[in-house]
Amino acid sequence: MKILFISDVYFPRINGVSTSIRTFVEQLQYLGHEVHMLAPDYAVATQDEAWIKRISARSIYFDPEDKLMKYGEAMKLLPSLAQEGYDIIHVHTPFVAHYLGLKLAKKLSVPCIETYHTFFEDYLHHYLPWMPKLFARNLARLISKRQCNAVDAIVAPSKPMLDVLRAYGVKVKAEVIPTGLQENSFKEADGQAFRLKYGIALDCPMLLYVGRVAYEKNIDFLLHMTKLLREKCPDILLVVTGEGPAEASLHQLANTLDIQNNVQFIGYLDRNIELNACYQSADIFVFSSKSETQGLVILEAMAQGTPVVAIAELGTASILIEGKGALIAADNTERFSERVHQLLLNPEHRFELGLQAKAYVLEKWTAKLQAEQMIKFYTKLMGREPSVIEYSQLRTEIINNQVIH
Repeated sequence: MKILFISDVYFPRINGVSTSIRTFVEQLQYLGHEVHMLAPDYAVATQDEAWIKRISARSIYFDPEDKLMKYGEAMKLLPSLAQEGYDIIHVHTPFVAHYLGLKLAKKLSVPCIETYHTFFEDYLHHYLPWMPKLFARNLARLISKRQCNAVDAIVAPSKPMLDVLRAYGVKVKAEVIPTGLQENSFKEADGQAFRLKYGIALDCPMLLYVGRVAYEKNIDFLLHMTKLLREKCPDILLVVTGEGPAEASLHQLANTLDIQNNVQFIGYLDRNIELNACYQSADIFVFSSKSETQGLVILEAMAQGTPVVAIAELGTASILIEGKGALIAADNTERFSERVHQLLLNPEHRFELGLQAKAYVLEKWTAKLQAEQMIKFYTKLMGREPSVIEYSQLRTEIINNQVIH
């Protein structure tokens, strides 16, 4: 199968969408399919460019990390794209990529699907603060409904996210297909060496957040929780790994709460070099975002055997199961801190929970499983019979009573 991805964001821009795209592309290519992509030109060289066509892009005034592709420049590629013989177009962002995908799909007479990666209802007002919050939410819902109903089908990273889209009035075909984890996420790493490198004592009780340091991630909740936890555990350390627009305000909040010695901001870590060791180094992975469409970093932490304490809302609710590598906490800093503290007091429970975490992710959340599900969805939308290999996979699942209806 020959697939064209289109996205307004990709590496070197680091976020969950970029990670999801790379994970699916690598796995689809491994399974024998050909994938190309249109993505913005960031004027920064990256290693995996052979399958990407970089499009001239302009900056966005309210989010300098991102770029928007120039629609006209992309459309100049239509003659060459028409010769490729794509089977399907898969859009990953709702900006220029969305409208470009619709136009190209029509011109090339192929289906157009779109993954709804971001819960914009809980996102837009952070980046347009001059807009009333209620108006921003309603606007995000309206735009999401119109865009989703304009494509042939929608992929949602989680069942709760799909439920939200259906509540908006999205009527098109849809499938829940999360982003899985590649084998690299399970590779052994040296957590002790990571601690030594960043000056973290080996016996220090360490909590970890990994992800974009953005307002919608609710990281300020973790700082307030850490202040409460410090009363019972004076040497507690919250490590915040990542970069983003909320960094300055979080540094200021740490100073205001007088917990600057209990919070360490590390910045971006290369996922192929240090990220696994970072997860491995933590006693507990903590997560309080309420706007995740999935929550991939939770799975990455679990893959390294690190137990999780997190709020289960929207996408994270589809991942988190109490006792399966995680403890589910209330959206309340005091109760959240209590769950963390109890786990810190019980190293045997932490160890057992970590073992369960890795086993759970290996069983349910590998990239191969999700990529195979994506191919089945593509095949269904194209209205053709599965290939011999695809049919064999379906037959095996029927025998094992595992077909997803």
